[in-house]
Amino acid sequence: MINLRTYGQAPYQVAVIHGGPGAAGEMAPVAHKLTSGRGILEPLQTAGSVAGQVEELKTILEENGNLPVTLIGYSWGAWLGFLVAAHHPSLVRKLVLIGSGPFEEKYVARFQETRLSRLSEDERTEYRSVLARLSDPRAQSQDASLERLGELASKTDSYDPLRGEQEAIAFQAEIHQRVWQDAVEMRRSGRLLGLAKQVRCPVVAIHGDYDPHSAEGVQEPLSAALKDFRFHLLEHCGHTPWMERQAREAFYHTLKDELQS
Repeated sequence: MINLRTYGQAPYQVAVIHGGPGAAGEMAPVAHKLTSGRGILEPLQTAGSVAGQVEELKTILEENGNLPVTLIGYSWGAWLGFLVAAHHPSLVRKLVLIGSGPFEEKYVARFQETRLSRLSEDERTEYRSVLARLSDPRAQSQDASLERLGELASKTDSYDPLRGEQEAIAFQAEIHQRVWQDAVEMRRSGRLLGLAKQVRCPVVAIHGDYDPHSAEGVQEPLSAALKDFRFHLLEHCGHTPWMERQAREAFYHTLKDELQS
Protein backbone atom coordinates (compact mmCIF):
# COMPACT_ATOMS: atom_id res chain seq x y z
CA MET A 1 0.00 0.00 0.00
CA ILE A 2 1.29 3.48 -0.90
CA ASN A 3 1.55 5.35 2.38
CA LEU A 4 1.46 8.98 1.25
CA ARG A 5 -0.65 11.27 -0.90
CA THR A 6 0.20 14.92 -1.49
CA TYR A 7 -1.90 17.95 -2.39
CA GLY A 8 -0.80 21.29 -3.75
CA GLN A 9 2.89 22.00 -4.13
CA ALA A 10 5.92 21.91 -1.87
CA PRO A 11 6.83 23.08 0.67
CA TYR A 12 4.57 20.71 2.59
CA GLN A 13 3.96 22.37 5.96
CA VAL A 14 0.72 20.63 6.96
CA ALA A 15 -0.10 16.93 7.37
CA VAL A 16 -3.59 15.46 7.88
CA ILE A 17 -3.68 12.19 9.84
CA HIS A 18 -6.58 9.76 9.41
CA GLY A 19 -8.40 7.81 12.07
CA GLY A 20 -9.45 4.23 12.51
CA PRO A 21 -6.88 2.94 13.08
CA GLY A 22 -7.06 1.28 9.69
CA ALA A 23 -9.30 3.78 7.85
CA ALA A 24 -6.84 5.22 5.36
CA GLY A 25 -8.10 7.97 3.07
CA GLU A 26 -10.84 9.56 5.15
CA MET A 27 -8.99 12.88 5.52
CA ALA A 28 -8.84 13.49 1.76
CA PRO A 29 -11.78 15.99 1.75
CA VAL A 30 -10.02 18.10 4.38
CA ALA A 31 -6.74 17.99 2.44
CA HIS A 32 -8.55 19.13 -0.73
CA LYS A 33 -10.23 22.00 1.13
CA LEU A 34 -7.00 23.27 2.70
CA THR A 35 -4.76 22.95 -0.33
CA SER A 36 -5.23 26.49 -1.68
CA GLY A 37 -1.93 28.28 -1.13
CA ARG A 38 -0.29 25.49 0.83
CA GLY A 39 1.12 22.01 0.37
CA ILE A 40 -0.59 19.18 2.28
CA LEU A 41 0.66 15.70 3.17
CA GLU A 42 -1.84 12.89 3.71
CA PRO A 43 0.04 9.96 5.28
CA LEU A 44 -1.77 6.61 5.04
CA GLN A 45 -0.69 4.51 8.01
CA THR A 46 0.34 0.94 7.19
CA ALA A 47 2.21 -0.19 10.34
CA GLY A 48 0.61 -2.71 12.68
CA SER A 49 1.54 -1.24 16.07
CA VAL A 50 1.43 2.11 17.82
CA ALA A 51 5.23 2.33 17.86
CA GLY A 52 5.33 1.35 14.20
CA GLN A 53 2.84 4.04 13.21
CA VAL A 54 4.74 6.67 15.19
CA GLU A 55 7.95 5.71 13.41
CA GLU A 56 6.22 5.55 10.02
CA LEU A 57 4.75 9.03 10.44
CA LYS A 58 8.07 10.40 11.70
CA THR A 59 9.82 9.07 8.58
CA ILE A 60 7.18 10.51 6.23
CA LEU A 61 7.46 13.93 7.85
CA GLU A 62 11.26 13.91 7.79
CA GLU A 63 11.42 12.83 4.15
CA ASN A 64 8.61 15.00 2.77
CA GLY A 65 7.70 17.80 5.16
CA ASN A 66 9.00 21.33 5.54
CA LEU A 67 9.79 20.95 9.23
CA PRO A 68 8.38 21.66 11.66
CA VAL A 69 4.88 20.94 10.34
CA THR A 70 1.37 21.44 11.61
CA LEU A 71 -0.25 18.06 12.31
CA ILE A 72 -4.02 17.80 11.98
CA GLY A 73 -5.12 14.50 13.48
CA TYR A 74 -8.66 13.11 13.33
CA SER A 75 -10.02 10.55 15.83
CA TRP A 76 -7.25 7.95 16.22
CA GLY A 77 -5.07 10.29 14.17
CA ALA A 78 -5.40 12.87 16.96
CA TRP A 79 -3.76 10.43 19.36
CA LEU A 80 -1.12 9.50 16.79
CA GLY A 81 -0.28 13.17 16.24
CA PHE A 82 -0.07 13.61 20.02
CA LEU A 83 2.37 10.69 20.26
CA VAL A 84 4.57 12.05 17.48
CA ALA A 85 4.57 15.50 19.07
CA ALA A 86 5.62 13.95 22.37
CA HIS A 87 8.33 11.62 21.04
CA HIS A 88 9.64 13.91 18.28
CA PRO A 89 8.87 17.50 19.35
CA SER A 90 11.24 19.06 16.83
CA LEU A 91 9.00 17.83 13.97
CA VAL A 92 5.76 19.52 15.05
CA ARG A 93 5.02 23.27 15.04
CA LYS A 94 1.37 22.92 16.11
CA LEU A 95 -0.96 20.00 16.80
CA VAL A 96 -4.67 20.13 15.95
CA LEU A 97 -6.88 17.39 17.41
CA ILE A 98 -10.23 16.82 15.66
CA GLY A 99 -12.78 14.53 17.30
CA SER A 100 -10.16 13.03 19.56
CA GLY A 101 -10.92 10.08 21.78
CA PRO A 102 -10.85 10.80 25.53
CA PHE A 103 -7.43 10.76 27.17
CA GLU A 104 -8.51 9.05 30.39
CA GLU A 105 -10.30 5.73 30.95
CA LYS A 106 -13.01 7.17 33.17
CA TYR A 107 -14.70 8.81 30.16
CA VAL A 108 -14.92 5.64 28.02
CA ALA A 109 -18.11 4.14 29.48
CA ARG A 110 -20.02 7.32 28.65
CA PHE A 111 -18.88 7.02 25.02
CA GLN A 112 -20.27 3.50 24.56
CA GLU A 113 -23.49 4.35 26.39
CA THR A 114 -24.07 7.35 24.11
CA ARG A 115 -23.48 5.33 20.96
CA LEU A 116 -25.79 2.52 22.00
CA SER A 117 -28.55 4.95 23.02
CA ARG A 118 -28.66 6.28 19.46
CA LEU A 119 -29.25 2.88 17.85
CA SER A 120 -32.36 0.76 17.52
CA GLU A 121 -32.53 -2.53 19.44
CA ASP A 122 -31.56 -4.51 16.34
CA GLU A 123 -28.71 -2.14 15.59
CA ARG A 124 -27.43 -2.39 19.16
CA THR A 125 -27.32 -6.16 18.80
CA GLU A 126 -25.47 -5.87 15.51
CA TYR A 127 -23.06 -3.27 16.91
CA ARG A 128 -22.07 -5.59 19.77
CA SER A 129 -21.74 -8.49 17.33
CA VAL A 130 -19.45 -6.53 15.02
CA LEU A 131 -17.25 -5.49 17.95
CA ALA A 132 -17.02 -9.13 19.03
CA ARG A 133 -16.00 -10.24 15.52
CA LEU A 134 -13.36 -7.55 15.32
CA SER A 135 -11.85 -8.71 18.60
CA ASP A 136 -11.75 -12.35 17.43
CA PRO A 137 -8.65 -13.03 15.27
CA ARG A 138 -10.31 -16.21 13.94
CA ALA A 139 -13.31 -14.38 12.50
CA GLN A 140 -13.67 -14.09 8.72
CA SER A 141 -14.26 -10.97 6.60
CA GLN A 142 -12.70 -8.65 9.14
CA ASP A 143 -12.28 -5.74 6.72
CA ALA A 144 -16.01 -5.91 5.95
CA SER A 145 -16.76 -5.96 9.68
CA LEU A 146 -14.66 -2.83 10.21
CA GLU A 147 -16.49 -1.13 7.34
CA ARG A 148 -19.85 -2.07 8.88
CA LEU A 149 -18.74 -0.73 12.24
CA GLY A 150 -17.92 2.53 10.47
CA GLU A 151 -21.41 2.63 8.96
CA LEU A 152 -23.08 2.10 12.34
CA ALA A 153 -20.77 4.62 13.98
CA SER A 154 -21.58 7.16 11.29
CA LYS A 155 -25.23 6.90 12.31
CA THR A 156 -24.51 7.35 16.01
CA ASP A 157 -21.77 9.95 15.61
CA SER A 158 -23.42 12.36 13.13
CA TYR A 159 -25.79 15.24 13.93
CA ASP A 160 -26.88 16.48 10.47
CA PRO A 161 -24.59 14.72 7.99
CA LEU A 162 -23.87 15.69 4.42
CA ARG A 163 -23.80 12.90 1.88
CA GLY A 164 -21.72 12.22 -1.20
CA GLU A 165 -18.41 13.93 -0.39
CA GLN A 166 -16.65 11.13 1.50
CA GLU A 167 -13.92 9.56 -0.60
CA ALA A 168 -13.15 5.85 -0.66
CA ILE A 169 -11.67 4.53 2.57
CA ALA A 170 -9.34 1.53 2.70
CA PHE A 171 -10.59 -0.42 5.74
CA GLN A 172 -7.85 -2.62 7.21
CA ALA A 173 -9.06 -4.65 10.16
CA GLU A 174 -5.73 -6.24 10.97
CA ILE A 175 -4.13 -2.82 11.45
CA HIS A 176 -7.15 -1.69 13.47
CA GLN A 177 -7.00 -4.65 15.86
CA ARG A 178 -3.28 -4.57 16.51
CA VAL A 179 -2.91 -0.82 16.85
CA TRP A 180 -6.06 -0.23 18.88
CA GLN A 181 -5.10 -2.96 21.35
CA ASP A 182 -1.86 -1.10 22.04
CA ALA A 183 -3.57 2.28 22.19
CA VAL A 184 -6.30 1.41 24.68
CA GLU A 185 -3.70 -0.09 27.01
CA MET A 186 -1.73 3.16 26.84
CA ARG A 187 -4.83 5.08 27.90
CA ARG A 188 -5.82 2.57 30.59
CA SER A 189 -2.36 2.67 32.17
CA GLY A 190 -2.13 6.48 32.07
CA ARG A 191 0.90 6.41 29.77
CA LEU A 192 -0.95 8.27 27.02
CA LEU A 193 -1.79 11.35 29.08
CA GLY A 194 1.58 11.11 30.82
CA LEU A 195 3.28 11.94 27.53
CA ALA A 196 1.78 15.45 27.66
CA LYS A 197 4.82 16.62 29.62
CA GLN A 198 6.95 15.93 26.54
CA VAL A 199 4.78 17.97 24.14
CA ARG A 200 6.38 21.35 23.41
CA CYS A 201 4.12 22.78 20.68
CA PRO A 202 0.74 24.52 20.99
CA VAL A 203 -2.17 22.04 20.98
CA VAL A 204 -5.67 22.88 19.75
CA ALA A 205 -8.72 20.63 20.00
CA ILE A 206 -11.79 21.00 17.77
CA HIS A 207 -14.73 18.92 18.95
CA GLY A 208 -18.40 18.58 18.10
CA ASP A 209 -21.01 18.98 20.85
CA TYR A 210 -22.85 15.88 19.53
CA ASP A 211 -19.73 13.73 19.26
CA PRO A 212 -20.14 10.67 21.54
CA HIS A 213 -16.41 10.88 22.22
CA SER A 214 -16.62 12.97 25.38
CA ALA A 215 -15.57 16.59 24.90
CA GLU A 216 -14.78 16.69 28.63
CA GLY A 217 -12.52 13.68 28.17
CA VAL A 218 -10.34 15.78 25.89
CA GLN A 219 -10.70 19.27 27.35
CA GLU A 220 -10.30 18.49 31.05
CA PRO A 221 -7.20 16.23 30.97
CA LEU A 222 -5.34 18.28 28.36
CA SER A 223 -6.15 21.63 29.98
CA ALA A 224 -4.52 20.34 33.15
CA ALA A 225 -1.57 18.62 31.49
CA LEU A 226 -0.48 21.01 28.71
CA LYS A 227 0.98 24.50 29.00
CA ASP A 228 -0.41 25.76 25.67
CA PHE A 229 -3.85 24.30 24.96
CA ARG A 230 -7.03 25.71 23.42
CA PHE A 231 -10.40 24.03 22.94
CA HIS A 232 -13.09 24.82 20.35
CA LEU A 233 -16.54 23.26 20.78
CA LEU A 234 -18.67 23.31 17.62
CA GLU A 235 -22.46 23.43 17.94
CA HIS A 236 -24.73 20.98 16.08
CA CYS A 237 -21.68 18.91 15.19
CA GLY A 238 -20.85 15.22 15.45
CA HIS A 239 -17.61 13.32 15.21
CA THR A 240 -16.69 14.32 11.64
CA PRO A 241 -17.07 18.12 11.39
CA TRP A 242 -16.37 18.46 7.66
CA MET A 243 -19.32 16.16 6.97
CA GLU A 244 -21.75 18.13 9.15
CA ARG A 245 -24.22 20.40 7.32
CA GLN A 246 -24.63 22.89 10.17
CA ALA A 247 -21.04 22.91 11.45
CA ARG A 248 -18.90 22.51 8.33
CA GLU A 249 -18.43 26.22 7.68
CA ALA A 250 -17.53 26.98 11.30
CA PHE A 251 -15.15 24.02 11.35
CA TYR A 252 -13.19 25.15 8.30
CA HIS A 253 -13.15 28.74 9.53
CA THR A 254 -11.69 27.62 12.87
CA LEU A 255 -9.20 25.27 11.26
CA LYS A 256 -7.94 27.83 8.76
CA ASP A 257 -7.55 30.42 11.52
CA GLU A 258 -5.42 27.96 13.46
CA LEU A 259 -3.25 27.25 10.42
CA GLN A 260 -2.55 30.96 10.03
CA SER A 261 -1.63 31.60 13.65
